[in-house]
Formats: sequence, C-alpha cells, structure tokens
Amino acid sequence: MPLPAAHAPLAVDLAGRAILITGAAGGLGRPLAMACAGAGATVVLHGRVVRKLEALYDEIVAAGHPQPTILPLDLSTAGSDDYGHVAGAIRAQLGRLDGIVHTANVLGSLGPIEHQAFDAWLKVLRVDLVAAMALTRAMMPFLAASADASVVFTLDTRGRAPRAYWGAYAVAKAGLGALAAILADEWENRANLRVNAVVPGPINSPLRGQTHPGGDRAGLPNPAALAPLYLHLLGAQPKAESGMLIDAGAWLEGHVASTPLVGDRDSTARP
Repeated sequence: MPLPAAHAPLAVDLAGRAILITGAAGGLGRPLAMACAGAGATVVLHGRVVRKLEALYDEIVAAGHPQPTILPLDLSTAGSDDYGHVAGAIRAQLGRLDGIVHTANVLGSLGPIEHQAFDAWLKVLRVDLVAAMALTRAMMPFLAASADASVVFTLDTRGRAPRAYWGAYAVAKAGLGALAAILADEWENRANLRVNAVVPGPINSPLRGQTHPGGDRAGLPNPAALAPLYLHLLGAQPKAESGMLIDAGAWLEGHVASTPLVGDRDSTARP
C-alpha cells in the first residue's frame, strides 16, 4: 500500500506493541509518543530530563492510554554498558520491543569549522549518530523476535544536502542516513524487520527556532502533522515497501515523497 494521504484519517492499531521513542519530550518526539500511545502501544519514553518525561507519562495515563515506561539516559555520555542496561531494563519490564523511532538530537554550534570545538563535535556525534546505532544494536534481539518490527530514523535536509556552517550536525545526520541505508540492505531478506528514514523538513519545532532564530515559524506545519506518517511506518507499512527515504514536506503537500534508501544493487560494488 502507498503512503497514506497526509490529511486523511488513519487507523493504525499498535495494541500489544512496545515502541521506544528517543527524545520523547522533544518537539517531534512528544506528539509521536502521544500518537503511538493513542494507537494502543506501550511507549518507552526516552529522554534526558526526568521531570519532562514524568509530565509526558502523566499526560498519556490521564488520556487513558496504555501505561508507558520512562527511560532516562544522557546519550552524550552513555557508553556500551549503559545500552546493555537499557536492554536489560526493557527485558525485565516489557519482555519485548516492536519498534524504535529515533528523534533525539542536539544541534551543537553553527559556524565555520575552524571555530567549532572538538568536544562539541563529539557530543553531537554521540547523540545524533552513535546513540542511534548503539540503541538499535542493543534492541536487535527484541526486534528480531517480533512478528513485525520497525525502526524509523529522523534525518535532516542538511544531512542530505550539507552546506557551510552546519558542522557536526550535518555530518551526524548524513551518517544517520548511511546507517539507515546499511540496515535496509542488511535486513532486505528479513521478513519481519523494516527500516525507513524521514526528513521532516521545516516544521514549527524548537530546533527550527535554534537554526532559524529570526524566522517566522507560525506558518510552518506543526510536528503533530507528521504523526500519521510515522504511525504508518510503525504499524501499517508492508515489508515490500520498507527501506524508504521519505520527504515529509513533499508528503504533506501530496507529492511523491519516497525514494529507496539503497541504490541499484547491480551497480553497487560488493566487498
């Protein structure tokens, strides 16, 4: 089935599924967490600030949705053992995981490379790229055991088309796109595993306020407008349509929005 129409009602049933959302208290993560919970999923709410996660937890419970789980973890300092502990906690509390939505990111500083600090680059790469690999790898036993598992990466226009002054953020997002493509290729013949990547484009989010502080965000789509797209990728997309890079801006406007993450295999050199 094709991508759903952006403004059409979409009934995606995630009942019985457990979905991990990184950056769940953020501008995009929060509406996605609410949407997944509203569709019946048990949502694992990842974030760094516990009080924000607790507020989101209370909102989900008050709405009568399945009780979520809170996962506080600072991705900028997390090591291999920390990701192993996350897997252990999910095993103990839920015993399963059926999807991951990667939205956590930090912008870092924008400016010429010679003005950017080494430690700042490390932080951005750890949060925006390394953590996505580490969490996905740590969750693989759960995903592999699921009848239908989905991983969705959130990219950025500047990762696809880097420009001056975007520094570590653009590099990390470009690497995240490569990671998504690699997984799509590795999982091609695994019928129960799907992977996709979404480029949200300009939306009315706190990140947009950081990257374009003088811009008018009032006319931009709200992050919640992308929830039906993510829900489709988590629970309604068939395996045959996995491995897509999706331009959410084009999708919202009703245009063709999907291109394969992996290019023509016949023209790709194998090691």
